[in-house]
Amino acid sequence: MVSGHLFHCRKHSWPADEYVNRTTLQLLDFDGGAPPRQAWRRRLNSHANKLKEFSVTFMEAMRMLSLGLRLWSYVREEASYGRKAPIDPFTRESCKPSASLGVPLGGMGSGSISRGFRGEFKHWQILPGQCEMSPVMTNQFSIFITRDGGSKKFSSVLAPGHHEGIKKSGDKGISSWDWNLSGQHSTYHALFPRAWTVYDGEPDPELKISCRQISPFIPHNYQESSYPTSVFVYTLVNTGRERAKVSLLMTWANSIGGVSHLSGDHVNEPFIGEDGVSGVLLHHKTAKDNPPVTFAIAACETQNVNVTVLPSFWLSGDDRVTASDTWAAMVQDGHFGRESFNSGPSRPSSPGDTLCAAVSASTWVEPHGRCTVAFALAWSSPKVKFQKGCIYHRRYTRFFGTSERSAVDLVHDALTKYKCWEEEIEKWQNPILMDEKLPEWYKFTLFNELYFLVAGGTVWTDGEAPAFDERLKFSKKKDKSMKISKPKSTKHNKAALVGHTATVSVTRNEDANVIGSLEGAAGHELSDCEKESGPEIVQGGSHPNAHLDAENVGRFLYLEGVEYIMWCTYDVHFYASFALLDLFPKIELSIQRDFARAVLAEDTRKIKFLADGNWGIRKVRGAVPHDLGTHDPWHEMNAYNIHDTSKWKDLNPKFVLQVYRDFAATGDMAFGREVWPAVRAAVDYMEQFDRDEDGLIENDGFPDQTYDAWTVHGISAYCGCLWLASLQAAAAMAHRLGDHAFAEKCTIKFMQAKQVIESKLWNGSYFNYDSGTSSNSRSIQADQLAGQWYAASSGLPSLFDDSKIKSALQKIFDFNVMRVGGGRMGAVNGMHPNGKVDESCMQSREIWTGVTYAVAANMLLAGMEQQAFTTAEGIFTTGWSEEGFGYWFQTPEAWTTDGHYRSLIYMRPLSIWAMQWALSPPKAIIDAPKVNVMERIYISPLTIRALNENTGVKKIPPKAGCFSSAVCHCDC
Repeated sequence: MVSGHLFHCRKHSWPADEYVNRTTLQLLDFDGGAPPRQAWRRRLNSHANKLKEFSVTFMEAMRMLSLGLRLWSYVREEASYGRKAPIDPFTRESCKPSASLGVPLGGMGSGSISRGFRGEFKHWQILPGQCEMSPVMTNQFSIFITRDGGSKKFSSVLAPGHHEGIKKSGDKGISSWDWNLSGQHSTYHALFPRAWTVYDGEPDPELKISCRQISPFIPHNYQESSYPTSVFVYTLVNTGRERAKVSLLMTWANSIGGVSHLSGDHVNEPFIGEDGVSGVLLHHKTAKDNPPVTFAIAACETQNVNVTVLPSFWLSGDDRVTASDTWAAMVQDGHFGRESFNSGPSRPSSPGDTLCAAVSASTWVEPHGRCTVAFALAWSSPKVKFQKGCIYHRRYTRFFGTSERSAVDLVHDALTKYKCWEEEIEKWQNPILMDEKLPEWYKFTLFNELYFLVAGGTVWTDGEAPAFDERLKFSKKKDKSMKISKPKSTKHNKAALVGHTATVSVTRNEDANVIGSLEGAAGHELSDCEKESGPEIVQGGSHPNAHLDAENVGRFLYLEGVEYIMWCTYDVHFYASFALLDLFPKIELSIQRDFARAVLAEDTRKIKFLADGNWGIRKVRGAVPHDLGTHDPWHEMNAYNIHDTSKWKDLNPKFVLQVYRDFAATGDMAFGREVWPAVRAAVDYMEQFDRDEDGLIENDGFPDQTYDAWTVHGISAYCGCLWLASLQAAAAMAHRLGDHAFAEKCTIKFMQAKQVIESKLWNGSYFNYDSGTSSNSRSIQADQLAGQWYAASSGLPSLFDDSKIKSALQKIFDFNVMRVGGGRMGAVNGMHPNGKVDESCMQSREIWTGVTYAVAANMLLAGMEQQAFTTAEGIFTTGWSEEGFGYWFQTPEAWTTDGHYRSLIYMRPLSIWAMQWALSPPKAIIDAPKVNVMERIYISPLTIRALNENTGVKKIPPKAGCFSSAVCHCDC
């Protein structure tokens, strides 16, 4: 816990009354209309500058030339099958990224839409792995105000800026609308999952308006947090002497982003629901046989609020209602005709046309009176289909069914339950927001970084077995990636395999004999999709999630980033997983179960690794996969193909460490017993990399860890420390589960490895980068104590003396943090001991946001509070503050000292929740016995024999040759 006030941090850096008049705040302070004291803020007229992407140096470009050519060829091959490669640095979005994002809409796992701080709806991710960055400008809220007698009228779109071609003569589209808002007196306030936009006298000087955006992201609530819906609550305060008629208008295009609205066959229809909830359904027919999507826009009619709709309008045409006609009707009447509710479905749109809908809510606001008007948006896409054919139902369908028309029920629940959602959100957030010992910037950045669990690309299924799109069987063009590979026999360590766990080594194929062997090995009848897909571990003769039938939280995927389209990238999840474990622990355990099954699986299909051009098998038994796949998750793992990750040195230790942390934090013995065979296999697999049998693994002279462009020689601080910590975690877990022989084995290795890493890497003040003789072998790596961070986070004893830990962390603070941008940019990955940035490769010279947060968490655990918050504040200053580069709600993986980013909207910055974990560890960790388990484990002759026990995992030869500086567009 933080012991006292952190005076070096600005305690009140974002006071609301510096952005909104204090009187206005007081007037709006009813029914939740006033923004909170702690929030991220921006004026609506702030400039949304374009963001600058990183570039490689000439020497880096030369070193990556061969890789680039192979990657380009791979991207083209994937495109020929109608698929997007998981890493594609050659295709750029037409919409250049800018500093314009805000809090995204909806819960987790059902697609997402972001909303910019100036009000535009953008960054569409309704279909898995597909992202449309540009805004759909028709999607707006607008306001129309008429004072008694009609002498005063105001009308404006509630978003600043000018639409292209505004007021063009004869225009019938949205540029004919009144874009009168300057944004000078309007402000945006964000505290995920809510946001407030305050219009302080715009467009009517005597009307104060607050729009509150609420989404159902509620920790430990595994039902409503899956809902694809958001509410927009308008609070209106009339400060004038005249009664005012106020009409609010929500307009929406039948689109899922990009140019999807032009494809045709889209249909709109009005609806009247229960409890006064009325609106329009927009049925969208997606391209390429993707499942359809239905939007619902609605408002809640009350005694004081009248709701009307316009089911269809168009952006052009002479024989139909246009956007211009829609605006004119609202200016004239402030509402539409009630007969519109009886109009039925519209005719399908034609290709090239844009079909739109509108919902109006009108009310009278008395002089000095107040009123609330609520709108809701929902989208229903019950099926999620991946590009190789597997189809799942989304999590929310367990509560609303599988009809696209469930969007009606979603907006109803949103409009009738949002106050309960807010109570739960405030109950969760207030203890942190009210903690006077914490810096102000930290509080709202902590919550706002959670945007990624919605906008980063998430899929949350109902946990049931998938179906398969039969049409993909008959594709005219044969997909070379679906080559048949006959299963090979694999010896299994009986101690590592409990019950009827089956290891499958087949691929998608039409071979009945292979399918038959699958069914026989697994002990159950496979679904069509499982027959058509790659390896899946099935335990106890049932579906992988059968153990969750009593309380099935489903299966969860989230992308490494919107540019790196790989699900649940594990070396990055190592940093991000603290957020899920703290807020949705059942989801975290579900992900770990998926990886535990994957460890024991093998997929013998051959793939080409782009870094060196060599071929290898997709998934080696015993190796933790890099990811759960891209186009066929859970069945075709390791979409990443830059390096052969079966030779990476950090994935297996990270698996052991995460499993132990989750086991220790939840106290879930069933989980521990279930994943224990995989933990044993993961540890055993790593023994092949201890080639001199000194207990410590060696790196192989190529970038064989998460820093996949940063070469490592010999033993390394990063991988060595992770391995050391994983041995300790495995020993502690074995001890608790009663596997005493394995506990003794890991203890012996731990004691050996600890002596080696200290003798070969400790230089008196920090651990050298590696034991090689290269120019950067003595570099100060910011992440050198990652293993110690996890050990401390899990309640395990320190790996090293406290003096060594604090010395290394202080060195990182003095050099990697304070010598870069005056300590206001975060921690650079590599720094030479002479105080110069390590520029041996792209990644060594970068500042990684998630790693910086992790280093800060490590400092907190070591009692270095001031250094911790100063380090992390650099990410806030550069990424979130007004003086920074504009990375809010799109925190990138990395930036350089000159502010060029790499990989926006990235998973790793969720590691800020590791800081909160360090500040407030769970009760199970706090209450754990403060005993060094390693000292309680008896070393017997049995353990010595176990050291040479046959594990059944594959041994792979050392990498031939050295790919010394693999520079790619990924750091997975």
